[in-house]
Amino acid sequence: MRRIALSLDRDAMAMMLILGLVAMGALTTSTFAARATANPIHRTAAPVEPLPASTAPISSEGGLILRGSGEVATTVPAVRLGTDIVADVDGQTARVTVTQAFRNTSDEWMEATYLYPLPDDGAVDTLKMVVGDRVFEGEIKPREEAQQIYEEAKANGQKAGLVEQSRPNMFRNSIANVGPGETVLIQIEFQAPIAQVAGDYSLRMPLVVGPRYIAGSANSGGSLTRAAMLAGSADILAPTADPDMVAQAGSGLNPVSITVNLDPGFDAEAISSPYHAVDVTGEGTTRTITLADGAVPANRDFELRWSAAGDAPSLGLFRQKHGEMDYVMATITPPSTERIGEVPPREMIFVIDNSGSMAGESMPAARRSLLYALETLRPQDQFNIIRFDDTMTELFPGAVPASSDNIAQAKSFTHSLEADGGTEMLPALRSALLSAAPPTPVGSESLEYGVRQVIFLTDGSLSNEAEMMAEINQNRGYSRVFMVGIGSAPNTFLMRRMAEAGRGTFTHVGMGDEAEDQMQRLLDRLARPVATNLTATVEGGNIDFAPRDLPDLYVGEPLVLLGRTRHLAGTLTVSGVIEGERWSQRIPLGEARQSDVVAKLWAHRRIAEVEAERYSGETSHERVDASIEELGMAFHLVTSRTSLIAVDDTPSRPEGARLTKEELPLLLPAGWDFDHLFATQFANESRDLPMRESDKQRQRLELPNTSTGYRLTLTLGLMLLVSGTAGAVWWRRRTGWQGQHGAGYAMLSLQRQAA
Repeated sequence: MRRIALSLDRDAMAMMLILGLVAMGALTTSTFAARATANPIHRTAAPVEPLPASTAPISSEGGLILRGSGEVATTVPAVRLGTDIVADVDGQTARVTVTQAFRNTSDEWMEATYLYPLPDDGAVDTLKMVVGDRVFEGEIKPREEAQQIYEEAKANGQKAGLVEQSRPNMFRNSIANVGPGETVLIQIEFQAPIAQVAGDYSLRMPLVVGPRYIAGSANSGGSLTRAAMLAGSADILAPTADPDMVAQAGSGLNPVSITVNLDPGFDAEAISSPYHAVDVTGEGTTRTITLADGAVPANRDFELRWSAAGDAPSLGLFRQKHGEMDYVMATITPPSTERIGEVPPREMIFVIDNSGSMAGESMPAARRSLLYALETLRPQDQFNIIRFDDTMTELFPGAVPASSDNIAQAKSFTHSLEADGGTEMLPALRSALLSAAPPTPVGSESLEYGVRQVIFLTDGSLSNEAEMMAEINQNRGYSRVFMVGIGSAPNTFLMRRMAEAGRGTFTHVGMGDEAEDQMQRLLDRLARPVATNLTATVEGGNIDFAPRDLPDLYVGEPLVLLGRTRHLAGTLTVSGVIEGERWSQRIPLGEARQSDVVAKLWAHRRIAEVEAERYSGETSHERVDASIEELGMAFHLVTSRTSLIAVDDTPSRPEGARLTKEELPLLLPAGWDFDHLFATQFANESRDLPMRESDKQRQRLELPNTSTGYRLTLTLGLMLLVSGTAGAVWWRRRTGWQGQHGAGYAMLSLQRQAA
């Protein structure tokens, strides 16, 4: 027994000594590795809690967390979909009709659902379901009530159509009981404002929803179970069409045709579409624009651009009577002035997304955009770069001067970026907003301060938009946030709302060859005078304006005010500060022209403000939901709390006939790398995907996650080494006592293990 005890104690002492030596060796290796790097890179990983064994596996490689089954559609769907879009542009607004044709090619009764995007500033207000020569008008209902009506109609064999909002720019159509060989049309209508910057106008129609990364929770530090992950995110998940299946289906999978009837109120010139070939007919103030190739795959956003032949209108004023209230929309563009003196020193924080969804054409476009921005920095500026996927790296510990050495290091860092991993944007946003002190005043008499500008380059393919907005609303401090949407189908809802919350602007870089041009446009605007401290008052009247907090305006940007009052009268005065000088403009409200779109645009804008109050914590979730439902019902709008439902009263599916549900697949956005995104899913299947060099490097070498890890290693190593040495000395001095008692401890340990 004594020999057993001595052996166990010797083994324990040896093990403690070995562990101490190993820990010290690891510390030495990591220290030399860190010193070998010219500038240490801080890398912080977001921990992920293992999923319970009872849940279906979720793939997180390649930038996405996807459902365990059905995330990739490999067979041609039984229900085929075709979409036709007609947009009527009248002045500064567009009325858009989207018709989706669901054709059942099978011999079974089908239920089909389809997730599709719409402009995030669009207000969906109309639903029609067409069956043969019969038309059924949709009604607006509270969300749960509409779902119940739909489910009851589906169970009864009645045709039913349901339109629900998943996000302000993502909607889902569900249609039940489509018979074999039958075609059912779902038609929705919405209205949206026209974008305007410095005399350039545009209408953007998103056509595809890119796969979204299900991001970690801010409250759990990114550690989530499957149930928590899918809470609030299941409604934005949809299968992605496999490229082989798309090739098999040919042009018949999700084709879309587009017609724009353009009547902007002036002679438009330079009419173009940067991402689609178009034909333009007509002359004067009225033009018709169609796709030159007819119907095209719904795999990239459509954008139409035009400009004014002469000076762009600096004021637009419209009114509408709705119920007992008058509504007004005023679009005012402050005068463009040249800056007096140099641009103040800037602190520019560039945040670049290199997650898996950026693989393909997006990553080169983001790199080129960032490289161009680095070229514009001056010695008096400061900057830093933060890159993120499911980890985060800050190039420098903080903002550094834009010296030639620092710029060279930043360019080298940018060139090395590759797309991989998940899209955990929240830690990068928090780090970018971190600013301990306000900017320094520039000049003793100037009202302008040195500015801190945070520029995000991302496609925004994530699910936790609310956390992004909450973070900015609560911690934006003195920073201004500017969003650069990268790729063929960026998350414009995230881009626009983050920019609004951060008092910045949103720019889109759709293709690599326009990266420098779009970044130049953005940076030129940021270097020009800003209209700040804007206020809107009415003499002789009282108007409830949206937005209530007026944003700063950069050169060429209009201020769009939407207001509500019981009687429209008086004079509107908008004032602010430009280049240290007071500016104001007076507008007689009685000169407003009649319009039938203003009331719903006001309601849609008010809903966005109510949601912002939720993000900032000003209002409880219950009060926000109640306000949104009230606005949705009053203005017949689809919102997060209201839906449109249309039902055919006559059952069509025979009793006993089976109903099969099919979720229609989405095309992968153009320029995205399918094999990169879905590599894990096919790793053990017939699809042969070559391993990229970056993956091989990751297998050969895993870097420590943070710069604090070595302290823990050092402490543990020293403790083990000291305790092992002390134990060995003590054992030698008191061998007899240790031997007698060590056997008892050894037996107790073995008994506990057996138990």
